Amino acid sequence: MRATLETAGERLSIDCSLPWVMDLIAEGAAGELRPHETCDASVLVRVEASRSGFDTSRFELLARGAWRRNGEVVLENPCTAGFDVHVRRVPERIELTYRWRPPARDRAAAWALRSRFHLLARAVLIQYPALWRAGTRGRAPLHASACTAGNATPLLTAQSGIGRSTVLLGEVAYGSRATGDNLAVGDGTTIWGLVEPLRVARAGGRRMPHGRQEAPMPGRVPKLVPDRLVVLERGRSEQPSLEACSAQRATRALVTSTYMAGELRRYWSFAAALSAGTGVGPAHPPVEDVAAAFAATLPCFSLSVGRATESRLAVLLDTLEVAA
Repeated sequence: MRATLETAGERLSIDCSLPWVMDLIAEGAAGELRPHETCDASVLVRVEASRSGFDTSRFELLARGAWRRNGEVVLENPCTAGFDVHVRRVPERIELTYRWRPPARDRAAAWALRSRFHLLARAVLIQYPALWRAGTRGRAPLHASACTAGNATPLLTAQSGIGRSTVLLGEVAYGSRATGDNLAVGDGTTIWGLVEPLRVARAGGRRMPHGRQEAPMPGRVPKLVPDRLVVLERGRSEQPSLEACSAQRATRALVTSTYMAGELRRYWSFAAALSAGTGVGPAHPPVEDVAAAFAATLPCFSLSVGRATESRLAVLLDTLEVAA
């Protein structure tokens, strides 16, 4: 089973020998898997049927459960998703080979906590490799998304639970385009979206934590160049309000939202292990530098969406910016 996926500005070539794992990948790709293409990919993901451990006899111990040799690294059960992975960096791409070898505890958790397991498996198999490869190009992961909203192209960030996904989906329902739901990578000028299902209330798909369900992202585009940075907040007032905010405040909001995001909680150790093992990429993604670059070049706003408002984002940005 082979397929191609464009995500986070990277092209993944996927070769999977386990049908049930391919189903996991397809679900996480939210309808955007494409037939395998012979064109160059920047990330090769291979899932083998073997249950044997990778041979690390000639590798140097890097850390508990991690070994390295000549730019290669083997990780045992990263992110407790149940897969061991061998990572190799070759010119112009990285190659990741996975084997399903969960400890008994994690095997039980995979069956008992299905939603949690699906999220972990997607992260380890397709999301984190794409984010890490993007990091070798100087891009940083961000808990943010860009969308079109009337004549504007805002970069939206908010802490989890504020309602950014609801605002975004409401805009998409009117034909706007968005890079994705929760995660993206950016370089200070452009945002590339990470492919993932929407997770909102009453979506009709797989049940997820916090009472949400999954659905495909309609109208998704691979990338956008934002023209403003908007920090969404949940105010006490029933009505929305918009005010200009400093670049420092916007940078802080974007950075703290990224580090507090549950979707990235396990990414930092995964990326550090690959950097230490392969000698490629930054030891730490330049999250603050990229956030500061966006904030320094874009007008920054704080948008309190109000507790009861159902107004469109495009209307809010248009009318409230004039009032501000």
